[in-house]
Formats: sequence, C-alpha cells, structure tokens
Amino acid sequence: MSEVLKNTEKKIAIYNSNGKPTRSEEVNPDTPLESLNLNWTEKDLPEKIRTKHVNRLHPYLGKFIPQIVEIFLRKYFKSGQTVLDPFCGSGTTLVQANELGINSIGFDVSEFNILLVKAKTGNYDLNLLKNEIHELINRTEEIALKKQNKRDLFSELVQTYESIETDNEYLNTWFAPKALSELLIYKILLKEYKNKELFKIILSRAARSARLTTHFDLDFPKKPQTEPYYCYKHDRMCQPTDDALKFLKRYSIDTFTRIIEYSKLRTDASVNILHADSRFSKTKKIDGIITSPPYVGLIDYHDQHNYAYNLLDLKDNSEMEIGAAKNGSSKKAKEEYKIAMAEVFKNTSKHVRDEGKIIIIAGDKDNLYPEIGEMANLNLEHVVERHVNRRTGRRSNEFFESIFIYTKRK
Repeated sequence: MSEVLKNTEKKIAIYNSNGKPTRSEEVNPDTPLESLNLNWTEKDLPEKIRTKHVNRLHPYLGKFIPQIVEIFLRKYFKSGQTVLDPFCGSGTTLVQANELGINSIGFDVSEFNILLVKAKTGNYDLNLLKNEIHELINRTEEIALKKQNKRDLFSELVQTYESIETDNEYLNTWFAPKALSELLIYKILLKEYKNKELFKIILSRAARSARLTTHFDLDFPKKPQTEPYYCYKHDRMCQPTDDALKFLKRYSIDTFTRIIEYSKLRTDASVNILHADSRFSKTKKIDGIITSPPYVGLIDYHDQHNYAYNLLDLKDNSEMEIGAAKNGSSKKAKEEYKIAMAEVFKNTSKHVRDEGKIIIIAGDKDNLYPEIGEMANLNLEHVVERHVNRRTGRRSNEFFESIFIYTKRK
C-alpha cells in the first residue's frame, strides 16, 4: 500500500481490489466511490482501448488514460457544464469531456501541447481533409524524387517557396540527409492547406520515428545511431532509418482513421485551449477541475518533443515547467514543486462553483498532495487509490496512483 494511505485519514482513503474492474461507461453520479475498482490489468484494459481514436494521435509521455477521466467526468459533471484542466498536456480531459457534451478549458505552457490538443479536438471537414492529406503526400513524394534525381527541383520548389536546407544543428545531427529533406519538403508544402495545424502533428510524429535512433529507444534516445546495431525489439541487426516519407504516409492514414473515429463521438460542446501558465491565468466560472499534473523530477515535457520544437520552430518555455526532471527531486525541488502547485490550484479553484470538485490524479509517492491541498485552501474529501499494473514495454514498473478529490474551503 502506498504512503498516501498510510499518512491520510482512513475515512477518506478508498482502495477497492474486489470484484470486476470498473467499466467507465457504467459510472453515473450515483455510483459510490467505494465501488470503483480502477486496478485494470492489461487484459482488462488493453492498449488499443487506452489509446482509442485521437488519444494516440501523437506519442506523449506522462499522460493519463481516458478511462480515468471519463469515470470522474461521469461521476461529477453533467452535459453542458464546464471542466478545466490547468495542465492539459496531450488533451485527454478535453477530448473525453467533449465526448460527453461537457465544455472544457485547457491551459498549458508548452506550445507543442497546445498544437496537439487543437489538432485532436478540431472539427474537420472530412472530405476536404482526405483530399488535402492525399495531395500533400503525393506532392511531397514527387518533389523528393525530383530532388533525389536532381531534376527541376529549384524551379519547382526553392524559387517558389524557400530553401529545403537548414542550418539547425539538432536537425542535421538527428536525421539522415534524405529523411530530413523529406520532412522539410512536407513542412514547406503544408503551409498551403487549410488543415495545416493537423499536418504539423503528422509531421512531428513522422520526425519522431525518422530520427537516427534505435527502434527500441524512441522515448529516451541519448545519441544519434549512425551504424547498424543489434535490435532488441526485432531480435536482429537493424539499420538506422534514412527515410521519413514512409512514416509520413503511415501516420497520414492513421491520423485520418482516428479523426473519423472521433468525429462519430464528438459533440458541439466547446473546447477552449490557452497557451498560458495556470498559476496566473484567469478563466470564466467553471464547474470543476480534472487534471494530472507533472510529477516532481520525472519528465522534461519540452525535451521529450525536441524534434518538434526544432522542426516546427516553436518557442521553448521549458523554464516555466513545474517539477521538471532537470531540476531533480531533492528536498528543495519538492518544496518548490509544492509551492508552485499550490499557486496553480489556489488560482484556478477560485473560479470553481461552490461544491464543484477539484480532482487531481497523481502518483504521489512522496505524499505531497495533502499538503499542497492545504496550501491551496482546499478541503480533501476523498483519496481513491489504484494499482497501476497494466503497463507494457520498457516502462512496465508497477506503482500506485492516487485520485485526490477536493472542494473549495469555505
């Protein structure tokens, strides 16, 4: 059992491992918290379900699963109400809220995150999107072949738009020349299309896969892989990739499929996404908060998308991150984290209606959130604990995750 349960009053601590794991679609406002069994195994909740439709439009470390969000939206919110996520990240809260007809607002300091959430929650003309996807890929491939064969490239591309060369050190280090050329051609061409913001996400996802890194280390590459290597993922010798076009094609198809799937579920509920620091941002009256904040000293959220920031010329606001991995997890770092988080929830909770819930989902191994709640003048009503034991791959360690349910202190 986690430290949270050891140090929090038993009357508010709930951990249920009995019976069948909870199905999110079965939850309603009358569902007792005590009945929730959130300890899904991989069999109970396979990756395909956890990453349904646009939730896997782009890889993102540190996101929470949509089923957790859906359960607490169904429990505490009604259609037509408004939920805020002050750390909207990859947009899980906003995506699931829209499915349920709940208006949503998201803050994030990362420009890439804002781009990603807008792409996920956009309302697309599917026929136009399909045509633009095919045309953009076909033009990229045609021009890439002309460049490779040194035929009429400058008359068709460079003189009309811009050079496809770059002096960006990161891009020239982490991509083979052919792959980088294909990415840059796609980047130049996408500016002509209505769905250019979505195409930036396809471009970013392709860039992630096309980097000079091993197939088994896309999350945490330390240095470019330029020589053949033994691949633990494929159990054979593999070559570093020199091709981006195949990824652009693959992710274009996958993206369109996911957009279609989500278009059948999305509603007319509003989605408002703001590139802002939630410690200081203002918002309209809201009915509650659901969020999964960054953990202290675990992930550098800007750095995980370095390729996107360099390729898309995005502004790096990493100095504004709370709990960044580069700041460590020392006693000082934890104190700074608590102060910053308390500022976030003190600022945002003042916009929550009376009796509205502030729901924070965190792996709180250091037992920081009861004190953060006190500092933010919140009343802790319940802690729902769940055993996270369904993860796969290199990050398959088990741990406890806590769902803190607060209200404003009157």
